[in-house]
Amino acid sequence: MQDILVVVDMQNDFVDGALGSSAAQAIVPKVVEKIQSFPGTVLFTRDTHEADYLQTQEGKNLPVPHCIRNTKGWQLCPAVEQLRHTEPLNKVTFGSRQLGELLCRMDLQQAIGSVTLVGLCTDICVISNAMLVKAFLPEVPVIVDASCCAGVTAESHQTALDTMRACQIKIENDK
Repeated sequence: MQDILVVVDMQNDFVDGALGSSAAQAIVPKVVEKIQSFPGTVLFTRDTHEADYLQTQEGKNLPVPHCIRNTKGWQLCPAVEQLRHTEPLNKVTFGSRQLGELLCRMDLQQAIGSVTLVGLCTDICVISNAMLVKAFLPEVPVIVDASCCAGVTAESHQTALDTMRACQIKIENDK
């Protein structure tokens, strides 16, 4: 039985760049500690956009260029990057089908006991990927460590946690 930690989009643009926040900056040490102490496999996702971002559906709804491939903002924040031992899964949507497919393959090789998610932003990509994991592996417990997540706002962070809880995702360390 293996446990998986998914570190969602801990990128410069979400920490202290184009869409950064003090809440995102505050969770970096907690995410680092979680990665260092996690007894299983650690996977990373990376929000990935191209130069035409503003012409995409997301860009029209959120007209703030961010996480453009091969820019500083696209890179994982330095404290997280130094702990990375696997290639990040580049995702072009909020939820990563590639992540779901990878987890299914991993589960076939060795049963997955749980999938824990941490990262940014709780109310967009963390919730999207948590729900996606739940859909791909419905019998595997999905956990979100709230102390290692930050949302666009404190209110949207809490709303996302409440929504995930209602969808049978276990929320840990919620104040």
